[in-house]
Amino acid sequence: MLFIHNDVVEKVLDMETCIACQEAAFLEIHRGRAVVRPRSDLYVPSENDDGYYRFGSMEGASGGYVAIRMKSDVMRWPVDEDGRRTSIKYCREPGSYCGLIFLLSTANGEPLALINDGLLQQYRVGGGAGIGVKHLAREDSAVVGLLGSSGMARSYFKALCQVRPVERVKVYSPTPAHREAFAEEMSRETNVDVIAVGSAREALRGADIVATATNSQGPTFDADWLEPGQHVANAGWLEVSREAAARFEVLSARGPVAEVFADSETAYHAYICGTEDERGRLPAKAMKENPLSGFAGRRVELPDIIEGREPGRESRDQITFFHNSGNQGVQFSAVGGAVYAACVERGLGRALPTDWFLQDIRD
Repeated sequence: MLFIHNDVVEKVLDMETCIACQEAAFLEIHRGRAVVRPRSDLYVPSENDDGYYRFGSMEGASGGYVAIRMKSDVMRWPVDEDGRRTSIKYCREPGSYCGLIFLLSTANGEPLALINDGLLQQYRVGGGAGIGVKHLAREDSAVVGLLGSSGMARSYFKALCQVRPVERVKVYSPTPAHREAFAEEMSRETNVDVIAVGSAREALRGADIVATATNSQGPTFDADWLEPGQHVANAGWLEVSREAAARFEVLSARGPVAEVFADSETAYHAYICGTEDERGRLPAKAMKENPLSGFAGRRVELPDIIEGREPGRESRDQITFFHNSGNQGVQFSAVGGAVYAACVERGLGRALPTDWFLQDIRD
C-alpha cells in the first residue's frame, strides 16, 4: 500500500489524463458500470465561537477502483466589508489542511493507497469544468473571464486551455496582489495572454467562457453581465444566482446518480449499479416494512432512563426492547476514542508524524 503525497501527484498527473479518465467514468455511470455516493457532512460546534468542525466524506467506484475521500476541517464563514460571505477552513491551525483519499480495488477489496487530496481535488474539479467546456463551449472560444486566483483557478486555467484554443484570460479576484501574481505566473508558464482586471464585470465583458472558481458563498456575477454565446463553468452552485441560471438556455450535469437500494440484509441504504442480472446477486430485501413502525407501547429515550427522568422497565413481566440503530456513528466515535486514549496512556500503536497528514494546499 502506498502513501502518495501532493508532490508525487504533481509529478504523475496531467490535465489531459485528468479530463480523459473523468469523462470515461461519467460514461460508466450512464452505462451502469460505476456508482457514486454524494457527499455528506457532519457538523460539530468547534472551540471557536464562530466556527464549526466539519467532517465530510464521499465515495465512488469506477474503472476497478473505489475511492473514499475524507476531509477534516474547522470552518468559518466571515462576511467582508462589501457584505460577501466566504468560507475559511483549516486543520489544526490556519494554513494547514487535512484531506485524504483512500483507494481500494474492486477486484479483491485490497487497500491500495492513501493520497493527499490537495492537488488531486483541484485537478478533478478543473478537469470536470474542462469536460463541460469541451462539449458545450463554442469551438473557437479564445477569451476566458476567470473569477478567482487560487489553486483551483489555476486548475481551471489548465483545463480550459487543454480543450479550447484559449488566447486571452482576464482574471479578477478581490485582492489585487493575488490576481496580479496569478496573471504574471500563468503568462510566464504558457503562451496565453493573462491580464489582471479591476472588476468581475470587466472579466466577463467579451469573454467566450466564464469560469468562476472562488470560495464565495454567494453569486460572483450579475445576471445581466452574461452575453449571448458564453459558456459558464463554475466550481460551486452558490456562485450562480437564480436570475443568472434563468438565463441559461442549455444546462448539462454529470449524469444520473445510481438509485438507492434500501433495506437489504447488508445495509439500510446502498448506492448500487450493475445490470439486472448482476443485481440478482444481491440478497432480497430483508423486510418490506419496519416492524417497529406500528409500535403502540411506551416509547422512552435511553438518555432519559440513564439520567432517571423516565423509568425503564416498570414490571417484571414487561417485554422490553432497545432499538440499537441509527446511532452507529456516535458509537464508533465513543468506542474509538476510548481505545485511542488507552493506547496513548499505555504507549501502544505505531506512531506516525501528524505533519504527514497535513498539507499547505487549500483544496
